[in-house]
Amino acid sequence: MNPESLKFLLLGVVVFGFLLDKGLSYLNVKRPVPPIPKTLEGHLDREKLKEAKAYQKEIYRFGLLSGLISFVLSVLLIWNGWFGSIDLWVGTLVENPILHSLGFFGVIFLGSDIISLPFDYYSTFVIEEKYGFNKTIIATFFKDKLKGYALAILIGGALLGLFLWLIQWMGKDFWWVFWIVAALFMVLVNLFYTSWILPLFNKLTPLEEGDLKRKIVSYTESVAFPLENIFVLDGSKRSSKANAFFSGFGKRKKVVLYDTLIEQHSEDELVAVLAHEVGHFKKKHILLGLMISVVQTGIILFLLAQFVFSENLSFALGGSAWSVQLNLIAFGMLFSPISTLLAIAMNSLSRKNEFEADAYAKTTFSGPPLANALKTLSVKTLSNINPHPWYVFVNYSHPPLLQRLEKLEK
Repeated sequence: MNPESLKFLLLGVVVFGFLLDKGLSYLNVKRPVPPIPKTLEGHLDREKLKEAKAYQKEIYRFGLLSGLISFVLSVLLIWNGWFGSIDLWVGTLVENPILHSLGFFGVIFLGSDIISLPFDYYSTFVIEEKYGFNKTIIATFFKDKLKGYALAILIGGALLGLFLWLIQWMGKDFWWVFWIVAALFMVLVNLFYTSWILPLFNKLTPLEEGDLKRKIVSYTESVAFPLENIFVLDGSKRSSKANAFFSGFGKRKKVVLYDTLIEQHSEDELVAVLAHEVGHFKKKHILLGLMISVVQTGIILFLLAQFVFSENLSFALGGSAWSVQLNLIAFGMLFSPISTLLAIAMNSLSRKNEFEADAYAKTTFSGPPLANALKTLSVKTLSNINPHPWYVFVNYSHPPLLQRLEKLEK
């Protein structure tokens, strides 16, 4: 395709992605407030349902505004060839091709973050504050930003620099070498995230001795899942929302419970939540997810190798010559529809895995405590109990609450 045709193709992809995302969000938010299901009586009242719908509408309107600004800016950057202009300007400051590329992405990243900063601030300190979720102070908000910048520069910059060097050194064969690097990086992140990255943002404290720890250890021993590393995370310093997760493999596996989760649930409910997470391990969902991610990364890198040396892609974004950084931007846009399809498939698999983990918890521990934990979590986070099926199909990684409760309470 010639540059002009590619330019209109890129614009079409951006428009399609925006309309799909906002169209599904519109269908979802327009769903009526349902009657209180029998299973949620005693946990939910009409006023809470209305509050949840008001929260969802506010999130939708805010997302529509921020998404519209991002969409318009993307269209202008493509239509006017501003990506090429930025690339040309950075090239006048830096001669080394790898530093030139890093500088270009640094400018794009910084510009994008400056634009999104007011929206992030408003979301945290206005919307989340209004509905009682925000616990973050302004100092923590900006410290998190600075730490995020530091990680992006140190880790992201190093990986991107290596990636660019491999393209320059190996040509189209770069993809399989970087695939190995990316796969190793994914494994390392899974193994060491809670040891190296998470402590930069949160405090992890070993779960103190007591009834809860004894119940957890008793359960994990009963299912032949020895677990020594149980930590409490100070999630309450940022939000009242609760969570729990596992990370790592073998002796490095850890379970992390948010302090808000411990505050909001009974001991049996907490053990049931843990049993659900153990189910993911026993069913090998985490290992399968990692393997799929590695395979997907290899496919994406292979496809990228077929596009990254195209001059016409660079010209389509306003470049005056071949530019690896412009081609990476263009490839990201062209790949986005495929990325959406892959995300739909992964979400479908994830929903199936969630049902399996629920069933494991029900079989090896008990269904009612997990059902009660899900009810409490849903009510306290003002989640949507009546989502649109199409929105669920595209965006939900977990099944809707009522579907999970139906299986747990059979």
